[in-house]
Amino acid sequence: MARVLVVDDDATVRAYIGMALEEIGHEVMAAEHGIAALIILESRLPDVILLDMRMPQMDGWEFAQRYRDRSGPKAPIVVMTAAQDAAQRAAQIAADSYLAKPFDLTALYECVERFATSA
Repeated sequence: MARVLVVDDDATVRAYIGMALEEIGHEVMAAEHGIAALIILESRLPDVILLDMRMPQMDGWEFAQRYRDRSGPKAPIVVMTAAQDAAQRAAQIAADSYLAKPFDLTALYECVERFATSA
């Protein structure tokens, strides 16, 4: 079982990912933007962070910078984006991986499992 933080401004995406991952035994925390995610991280460290890039209040770029500036252990970041250049977006923030939206559940499961087993 992995603890996964899903950071996405789309409530439907958060709910879909949350239900899918919880169904196979993972614990899911959700945040609608980077500020909410940083608040969650004050008390709980996930095994992996699934991060949208374009969000109001604090986007993925700023979140990644602030997260990495914090002291303590860090979880891998997986960028989730509908942009055509998903790999480039992930590279911009030195993310550990990416999922290009729309992604299927198999890709989601494989990605989370890869990082859950390395945590």
